[in-house]
Amino acid sequence: MQENHSATQTGTPNKLADFPIRTLILSMGMPMVLSMVLQAVYNIVDTVFVSHMKNGATAVLALTDSYSIQLLIVAVGVGTGIGINALLSKTLGERNSEKAACIAGNGIFLAICIYAVFLLFGIFGTKPFIAMQANGNALRQEMGEQYLRICCMGSFGSIGYTVYERFLQGTGRTNLSTIAQITGAALNILLDPLFIFGLDMGVVGAAVATVVGQVASLVMAMLFHYRWDREIRQDWKRIRPRWGLIRGIYAIGIPAAVMQGLLSVMVLFVNLVFGTQGDLAEPLQAAYGIYYKIQQFALFAAFGLSNTLITVVAFHYGRREKARLRQCVRYGLLYAAGLMLIVTVLFQLFAALISGLFQSDGSREVQQLCMRSMRICTLGYVFMGITVLIQGILQGFRCVFSPLLLALLRLLVLPIPFCLLFLMYERGAELVWWAFPLAECITAVVSVPILLRTFRKKTMPSA
Repeated sequence: MQENHSATQTGTPNKLADFPIRTLILSMGMPMVLSMVLQAVYNIVDTVFVSHMKNGATAVLALTDSYSIQLLIVAVGVGTGIGINALLSKTLGERNSEKAACIAGNGIFLAICIYAVFLLFGIFGTKPFIAMQANGNALRQEMGEQYLRICCMGSFGSIGYTVYERFLQGTGRTNLSTIAQITGAALNILLDPLFIFGLDMGVVGAAVATVVGQVASLVMAMLFHYRWDREIRQDWKRIRPRWGLIRGIYAIGIPAAVMQGLLSVMVLFVNLVFGTQGDLAEPLQAAYGIYYKIQQFALFAAFGLSNTLITVVAFHYGRREKARLRQCVRYGLLYAAGLMLIVTVLFQLFAALISGLFQSDGSREVQQLCMRSMRICTLGYVFMGITVLIQGILQGFRCVFSPLLLALLRLLVLPIPFCLLFLMYERGAELVWWAFPLAECITAVVSVPILLRTFRKKTMPSA
């Protein structure tokens, strides 16, 4: 008897093959959106609590100085995870269980290697990196070094969770990865006030709470994977590196990591540019650091939906199902635009309330700048959601250059010249925030024809 095309080797119906696309994207995407949004919780919660410390304004600046490296850790982990996810989903779609198991094993190997790099940076690289941004402020530099060193040395939790999350996502179990992420985020929220104020650990306590939460998420994800991911056979021997598979992972993973890493570059560059603005330097830097962490709720929500599309598109691309691929594009764009519109409305309505969460000495000016940034920058969120979703579809089709091009446009090529241009004017501190929605709008316009051309090419019979 012929095997049912949508059944796994255990006889269980395959969610990716059987569910209607509109339901599939929602059922997989909403847990993934929540999971990604909770990644933003770690940094935003730390910043809220340290802003209430003595010398809270300096502490916020110290965390802002550290943020680009934290983004880089996430970028490399997520980029690697996306490569694993795309290759794993395509392989499962092709029903090659042996290769799928080897992909998972090599993902674990790569996670170990990535952690080793950031461990070394945590030991040797934090001092010069923070000094570059601290503008001679000794307390700011000390706090920044302490916070970043702990986050780097404990980054195995974040990196490891990202990889195991992709295993769960690749088999359609995004609900389990979300439970793991919620566990870590909730623990971080509980531990922050205890460590920062109760034990009087300051920024050190914030960093320790973050690391403990990330490790808790990793442990939960590992338990779920080894208990329920029956589509991927468990064998530690498969951790042995296979360079062909690693090349396949990073064919998608490197562009994805670079795209995520460009966030880190932009945050660092804008922080340095704002540092040249004289008396406005520290208020601008603090406001930007706070706003960008707030913005991560929207951006990471878009990434969650985009990452879901990588899985769904890669799976159906492996099965050559053009009709379902067309539905992936249609419903994905619709959901992304709708989600970002909801976020935009909420941020516009509650900009003052959100900005008011951050209380510190001299915080009034910072809060006003932060509120202004939210009012202006959120106008580009729908365009941002469309671009990020299209990047995910392109990655699902195993495209390399086009999603990277879009990331370069929205994060470096467009916003940085706009920032420099607006800061030349007398009211530069007010105008500079328009650089970001303008970049999002232009990039979204460019991304649509790229998507249409790629879809036609990839769904041709000979593709």
